[in-house]
Amino acid sequence: MSSDTEKHHALLSGLKAAMGKGDGSFEQAVTNAFEHVFEHLDRLNSHVLVGGRDGEDRPLKDGESSTLR
Repeated sequence: MSSDTEKHHALLSGLKAAMGKGDGSFEQAVTNAFEHVFEHLDRLNSHVLVGGRDGEDRPLKDGESSTLR
């Protein structure tokens, strides 16, 4: 299992374990999960090429989803 998949399982387990405790652990688990999501988004954004000298979006390639920008 990849370390990223292990991290995802750990984050989900943390969320499930913290639900309903009322001690702030759920809020911390949500924060941890969102931080990881933002890490993924940052990596994804670093792979997107910016087109044109004015920084406009590049045209989509055939079969490319606009949601991955």
